[in-house]
Amino acid sequence: MRIVHGWKGLDAADKGASVALGNFDGVHRGHQRVIAQAAKAAQALKAPLGVISFEPHPRQIFQPDAPAFRIMDTDQQARALDALGVDVFYVLPFDHEMANLTDREFATQVLHEGLGVRHVAVGFDISFGKGRTGSPELMAAYGRELGFSVSVAEALGDGAAKYSSTGVRAALREGRPQDAAAILGRPFAIEGVVEHGRKLGRTIGFPTANVALTDYVIPKLGVYATRTRLPDGREIAGVANIGVNPTVPGEIAPRLEVWLFDFDEDLYDQVIETDLVAYLRPEEKFDSMEAMVEQIHADAAQARALLLPEF
Repeated sequence: MRIVHGWKGLDAADKGASVALGNFDGVHRGHQRVIAQAAKAAQALKAPLGVISFEPHPRQIFQPDAPAFRIMDTDQQARALDALGVDVFYVLPFDHEMANLTDREFATQVLHEGLGVRHVAVGFDISFGKGRTGSPELMAAYGRELGFSVSVAEALGDGAAKYSSTGVRAALREGRPQDAAAILGRPFAIEGVVEHGRKLGRTIGFPTANVALTDYVIPKLGVYATRTRLPDGREIAGVANIGVNPTVPGEIAPRLEVWLFDFDEDLYDQVIETDLVAYLRPEEKFDSMEAMVEQIHADAAQARALLLPEF
């Protein structure tokens, strides 16, 4: 899969795709339906399959003071799209110029002139252009005028529970990672560089890999059963705390601290990706270090039973 940054002055080889248009934060099962429609058109047109997304996410521009909300970073998004057979991932800069394009200007200048799209697949609830005035119906009208076909994916979900990024965030904030995974089609995962922490875990027999949450939506604080992928492809079961560790003095921002079972290697400065498999309990402040250690043993036993039932 090729990743193309921008929409101006592209080579002919990077134009002419059948594209899915959206933010695709999470690449959840609803997003996958939109991409599948673009794939169907790509096959019929003998065109490359493309996905258009924006960086930064428009919400970061329009709501800069809102709580962190990202479900995926760009690298995770790219891997998920590659696994779906996408040929070209267009990462368009959401800057002042993009934010001020009208819906007609976006369709004309970006989609038609810039990317030379042959088909555009959108979700039923898409909006585009300054003031979010564009709609699926307007996109279809612009397509007829400019010479590209348009398809609209209907809502996907069980009954009234439509698959959405909002639903994923709500499930995570409420401590329901299994429900988030059902929408995503895979567990929610936090990826980041392993940082040097206070190294307390190592002194009490539970060495943890510490990863900042950065722009990720902050899941319900507490303890989780996890699976972590290492740079070499190994996947290690573990137990993690997401929070501020209130038992230990010193305020820190919420972060992921994951203890990998039966593992004793240096991961500092390496990038790891940790799936949140199940929520075990809320974060709590203990009266003593001994009480905390006893609870960590209990958490680890519960996580092992879930992840390694043969253990």
